[in-house]
Amino acid sequence: MGIVYVVGTCDTKRDELRLAKAEVVRAGASAKLVDISTGPSAAAQSSARQEAEVDFSAGTIAGFHPRGRDAVFSGADRGAISGAMAEALTAFFASRTDVGGVLGLGGSGNTAVVTAAMRALPLGLPKLMVSTMAAGNVAPYIGTSDISLMYSVVDIAGLNPISRRVIGNAAHAVAGMARTAPPFAPAGKPGLGLTMFGVTTPCVNQVRAAVEKDFECYVFHATGAGGPSMEKLAESGFASVLMDLTTTEVADLLVGGVLACTKDRFGVPIRQAVPYVGSVGALDMVNFGAPETVPERFRGRNLYHHNAEVTLMRTTADECCAIGQWIVERVNQMQGKVRFLLPLKGVSALDAEGQAFWDPAADQALFDTIRDGWKASTSDDRKLIEIDANINDARFAEAAVHALREVC
Repeated sequence: MGIVYVVGTCDTKRDELRLAKAEVVRAGASAKLVDISTGPSAAAQSSARQEAEVDFSAGTIAGFHPRGRDAVFSGADRGAISGAMAEALTAFFASRTDVGGVLGLGGSGNTAVVTAAMRALPLGLPKLMVSTMAAGNVAPYIGTSDISLMYSVVDIAGLNPISRRVIGNAAHAVAGMARTAPPFAPAGKPGLGLTMFGVTTPCVNQVRAAVEKDFECYVFHATGAGGPSMEKLAESGFASVLMDLTTTEVADLLVGGVLACTKDRFGVPIRQAVPYVGSVGALDMVNFGAPETVPERFRGRNLYHHNAEVTLMRTTADECCAIGQWIVERVNQMQGKVRFLLPLKGVSALDAEGQAFWDPAADQALFDTIRDGWKASTSDDRKLIEIDANINDARFAEAAVHALREVC
């Protein structure tokens, strides 16, 4: 069992952090308190004085910054100082071999600093952040990591019956995770990352059933973080090949939906030559929340109410051209073996004849843009493959499996 590191700004939340550390210890785990204060008092105090009050002072943590302590306590604006402390805290954790878990407490600024360092820690290592921000949009804090966020309910500004209970629960939770972590069983087969959406589930299920004898399958829900998470899996060495059949997050990125990927989508197979099988799954749609959240400029479009909290919008031919251009330019940069599949009879369950998003003209615009931009290869390393089927048809799944065998 490693040590649970309790992290926060002791210049403003000393009592709360001390309570968290004490509760971790009471739950049976070892704990150390890490101060990441960046205020004037933290900069002025000596490391010796701070070390007497905490296990690792703010000055000590700041010293892990690549440019040294002064890069953190630089007198710059608050955002720059927080970013520098996040970089220093990340380096600090990278230097430790005894991290059994991390518990952070804080508001918006501290949450940004601590979760930045948490995101650099390995998958599976317990990471719990008690935050005033946990009831809002938490995607920037979590990224592609397995961070747990707990809403603090009241602000972390003094101890009271509510804050004591919330902090105590968090401390016992992370202590329990650190003390009783299940063993990590390495896969005996090569890892295969797959992207899936509800409207491409039949396709991915068929592919998975056909290959799971030979591959450890990791399926990612393409909800903005799904594709990047799959790529991080490959970057970390857990997946040796990618089946990126559902690239719908690009539509949200370019059109303005709520499940957008980052502009670094496809970056890992570009940089690391990971074998890649891709397609255009669910590029017929852009995602929004409840109907009233759809931007005014889109209210007259072809909208599909998936459920009370999800509204889908059909992409137009012009949007499909832009999406296809963005994707083909990225795929053309991939250095490894590539197979890219075009399902000519529809890219999702809704994009089939008789269904709500069936639009052959928009699909044709997508396919033509990818065909026109495709970078040909004199070898068999790169192939653009067209299948006269819907993406969820058995014929398409069989072609995808064949493509996987080729790149492997």
